[in-house]
Amino acid sequence: MKFYIVIPAHNEEDTLGQTLDSLVKQSRLPDKLVVVNDNSTDGTSNIIDSYSSKYTWIEGLHITSSSEHIPGQKVINAFYEGHEVLDDDYDIICKYDADLIFPDHYIQKVIEMFSEDAKVGVAGGLPYVKKNGEWKFEAIASKDHVRGPLKAYRKECFTEIGGLKRSIGWDSVDVLLAQYHGWKVKTDHSLHVKHLKPTGAQYNKQSKYLQGEALYKMRFGLLLCTIASLKGAINRGSFSFLLNGIRGFLKAKKSKKDYLVNEDHGRFIRQLRWRNIRKKLFS
Repeated sequence: MKFYIVIPAHNEEDTLGQTLDSLVKQSRLPDKLVVVNDNSTDGTSNIIDSYSSKYTWIEGLHITSSSEHIPGQKVINAFYEGHEVLDDDYDIICKYDADLIFPDHYIQKVIEMFSEDAKVGVAGGLPYVKKNGEWKFEAIASKDHVRGPLKAYRKECFTEIGGLKRSIGWDSVDVLLAQYHGWKVKTDHSLHVKHLKPTGAQYNKQSKYLQGEALYKMRFGLLLCTIASLKGAINRGSFSFLLNGIRGFLKAKKSKKDYLVNEDHGRFIRQLRWRNIRKKLFS
């Protein structure tokens, strides 16, 4: 299977080298890797050029966009800039972050997940962050959810879900739409990926409402938004996360933000969420 990777990078000089080191040491190397330097003002560009000059399968791309680090549109715009550089002759396409350290056998294991089951559409390992000197699972989502920093998609699934949405919520709606179309989402719990920067560490103050906005755009409804925000608040130990989630939902509803999914998708998403809630409550 041909394995392609796109890594958006904005001011990642402290971590990008470690990420690329872990990828060039893989037991099964990627077939192609594009690192997109998205308007960096530090040494990110030099790191990219250093690796691309040494490895023929690594390519650097330098673009200019907003310097504001808001989750959603910026990173996906950069991803697509890199995606356009690649040819269409791949089996697996990945969007990886520039602050990860992958175990040496990571790519081989991900390929095996896709190879062993033709219905697996999205796959990956689990992100771990360092707390008190120990690497702990970044528990802001289920261990069965492939997180945004380390997404891998089967080409057919990627096409069927319409690619990645240029919006906050892209890394949840992708797996929901994959399931809508009958694809499986699979994580390998033994694949521990070191996440050097905890999620949200670089977001600005306005982004605190974006989680609720994303849930609105996915047609969750207020009750499901409240439940999801409560779960996120518990995982983060932050009551304000709950309040901000609800406020973000109501702000998006008031301003009539565009939905990411149609009504049929939304109905499926709500049914899937309620089914998962009932399963956890009564299992």
